[in-house]
Amino acid sequence: MSSDIDVSSGGAAQDGGARAAEAPARTSDRGAATRSALLSAARDVFCEAGFAQAAVTDIVAKAGASVGSLYHHFNGKADLYLTLFEEFQGRQQERTRKAISAVRDAGEGDPMRQFVAGAGAYLDGCLRERDVARLFISGDGPPGFDRVMRQRLNKWARRNAALFHTADGGVDEALVVVLTGAMAGAVSEISLMDDEDAARTLADEIMGIVGTISDPRTEQP
Repeated sequence: MSSDIDVSSGGAAQDGGARAAEAPARTSDRGAATRSALLSAARDVFCEAGFAQAAVTDIVAKAGASVGSLYHHFNGKADLYLTLFEEFQGRQQERTRKAISAVRDAGEGDPMRQFVAGAGAYLDGCLRERDVARLFISGDGPPGFDRVMRQRLNKWARRNAALFHTADGGVDEALVVVLTGAMAGAVSEISLMDDEDAARTLADEIMGIVGTISDPRTEQP
């Protein structure tokens, strides 16, 4: 009989251990799901009402969450907005990387052709996610967001400036400034256009013009 009791107790202990191990995983999954729901709801509310008019209560209601859970995962409305922006920029960076890698793998060695491929992918991302692209371009964001936008665009340009090198192995600063300005204008115009077909046509035309840019200091006579 003692043997039966020992086996039963051991089984109970093992079952309890398994449940204890599963509990944190389930809690973690619920937390991730809540965070994702809050971001999705914030995206919808921001795009519909704008940042200034969006209310935390509307976001949590749409997410099916509580105000407490929002402040558990985020510092507030501005943090939600900035998180959406950073995630969008992450997707844009990945689109750019894949596009440049694809043309390189196809044998394209011209830095400008590579840049055009990456920049075209960035503009395509703005069209694919026009709601958030327009939100971030609209000027209706948290205080100081314009500075964040400029910094991220400059960072993106700097990363792609690695494609262009001067004779001494440095970076062609003037060319980077020209390309950064061109991309800033293109992103703004395309994101704010209502007609998607017209926006795509404009994006193609802009990249066609950008592709003709060259630095006269490095041109062969």
